[in-house]
Amino acid sequence: MKSNKYILLSLLVMMASPLASCKSNENEIVVAEVTHSIFYAPQYVAKNLGYFKDEGLEISFITTPGADKTMAALLSGDADIGLMGPEASIYIEKNNAKDYVVNFSKLTQKDGSFLLGREKDDNFTFDKLKGKTLIGGRKGGMPEMVLEYVLKSHGLDARRDDPTAEVNIRTDVQFDVMAGVFVSGSSDYVALFEPSATQVETNGNGHIVASLGKESGIIPYTAYSSLKSKIEKNEEMIVKFNRAIKRGIDYVKNNTATDVAKAIQKDFLSSPLEELEKIITNYKNIEAYADDQKISKEEFEKLVSIIKLAGELDENDNPSYEKLVTDKYIK
Repeated sequence: MKSNKYILLSLLVMMASPLASCKSNENEIVVAEVTHSIFYAPQYVAKNLGYFKDEGLEISFITTPGADKTMAALLSGDADIGLMGPEASIYIEKNNAKDYVVNFSKLTQKDGSFLLGREKDDNFTFDKLKGKTLIGGRKGGMPEMVLEYVLKSHGLDARRDDPTAEVNIRTDVQFDVMAGVFVSGSSDYVALFEPSATQVETNGNGHIVASLGKESGIIPYTAYSSLKSKIEKNEEMIVKFNRAIKRGIDYVKNNTATDVAKAIQKDFLSSPLEELEKIITNYKNIEAYADDQKISKEEFEKLVSIIKLAGELDENDNPSYEKLVTDKYIK
């Protein structure tokens, strides 16, 4: 069953309208991002190259670590748009909230994490994970659920926090310290996003052995969403936002990793240009960025099946694609 934190969050939905922030300019948008990551390069390109300004939008970003916190920012009115995995909207809608969260644009179409081991292994196969322990991330979050899906797709008996399992997936380590815990010597493998994956490898503390995004295939991994009521009151704003993001996606796809790195460098000052280039190349190689901003029903149903496999939805739960996804504002 899903985490109780989403049950508590769903109660906030009733209060979302009264709590919504008042803005002097209806074209001011606060975007809550689930993490500040190079994985979301197109949105930083859109900001830094003036694509939002071209649409008459004033964008500010806040980082809300974890989909639960991003959802809370939407429900409380602290943010207008959330960037997170669509699984959070599924959990909220399950509680029959009247004003639920709708996903209106896809940014990434694959998992952005990489599996790292302690030794370089150019001939890695997933059966090498038998008898091993992996640091997988928060229980019920997209990274951990996709990891579980990939391992089970390879025929492995992978279970959470169970040393008796063929593969033991640890969910007791917070997202922002997973790399540090692995580097300290704990566990055999870890699933990391960039820049952590490249930094661990560069420092000689681990080696990338597989891309979980390449293994899992296309899914609506990260999407933009907002409260249904807010979308309906600001339809033109959402259309403009989507256009700017589309230009950002196109820029990332059609330009070199060096050009993209330069375009987003001001947002990642702790990473040297060469590191940014390597990370962007990694993501371009697995085709992480959305070919189509629209979330198809097939993709949505694959996401639901992954969530059910992880035990975060019951088998008889049938989230409504028609309620939780719209492509009306993609022009």
